[in-house]
Amino acid sequence: MEVERVQEIASLSNLKGTIPSEYIRSVDEQPATTTIHGVLLEVPVIDLSHPDPAKLVSSISEASREWGIFQVINHGIPNELITQLQKVGKQFFELPQEEKEAIARPANNEGGGVEGYGTKLQKEVEGKKGWVDHLFHRVWPPSAINYHFWPKNPPSYRKTNEQYTQMLIGVANKLLGFLSKGLGLEENAMKEGLGGEDLTYMMKINYYPPCPCPELALGVVPHTDMSSITILVPNEVQGLQVFKDDHWYDVAYIPNALIIHIGDQIEILSNGKYKSVYHRTTVNKDKTRMSWPMFLEPPPEFEVGPIPELINQENPPKYKTKKFKDYLYCKLNKLPQ
Repeated sequence: MEVERVQEIASLSNLKGTIPSEYIRSVDEQPATTTIHGVLLEVPVIDLSHPDPAKLVSSISEASREWGIFQVINHGIPNELITQLQKVGKQFFELPQEEKEAIARPANNEGGGVEGYGTKLQKEVEGKKGWVDHLFHRVWPPSAINYHFWPKNPPSYRKTNEQYTQMLIGVANKLLGFLSKGLGLEENAMKEGLGGEDLTYMMKINYYPPCPCPELALGVVPHTDMSSITILVPNEVQGLQVFKDDHWYDVAYIPNALIIHIGDQIEILSNGKYKSVYHRTTVNKDKTRMSWPMFLEPPPEFEVGPIPELINQENPPKYKTKKFKDYLYCKLNKLPQ
């Protein structure tokens, strides 16, 4: 079955200011009518080089309770490495189509994994599609990696992603430690509640080509992330929006910052104290937007539920304990949890 890629649709000269109807969102979803224009949402910015660990704990905890999203600066990952990560990802999407299709997510992958080059991810509501192509592959731990889904070109792709992953693990461990302490728990409580050293790092590259009708389309529809936390590098093209106080706002970008999303698994572990962020992405008329989210996920068979120390008579569990693979299946297929 020939899959239609958004990048190919966007390159067609016959679009002439239109897009196929399946990419046009309903009026109550269209960015033109649902975005608060001219206002950039200043989500919390946290300096990870701050000398007072208690201040970091309180800042990250507050941002995760109130916002579900924050940005970190002075995180220790060199700007040059982030630039190189962006470069090799962009080069992959500029390859000939047949070369990208060689690592496509297998068709008829019912209930299977998400790894590979692709376009559709979740069950599409009313047949509506997102204006985005993507690449997924696991980067950590080594036992979870399938190099078939890693691009062979450009040649430096693998080395760059491995270097970035190693530096990111240090940042992630710090963040999970601060999140644990913010709930009055031991530093390793969150990580252990997600599978400990088996915590899986899933890289995704989103590629949003220029769209003739950006006011009518969405890149990724409104959602919360299934992960524990998501650590995201954007390019310079505006696109991330967050739902706050019943409205959609563009998120202000900060060069070389990492954007941190609280995901569903942290909300579950914290028994609702931390909130997963409801967000979506818009597209641009003239420029290609790209982003590199890294999803930190429990192993498929690992059971995640509220941390026992946070449960008592006043705070009964608000979420079921279930295997991550079962949570994933329900979420991707829009089934109740």
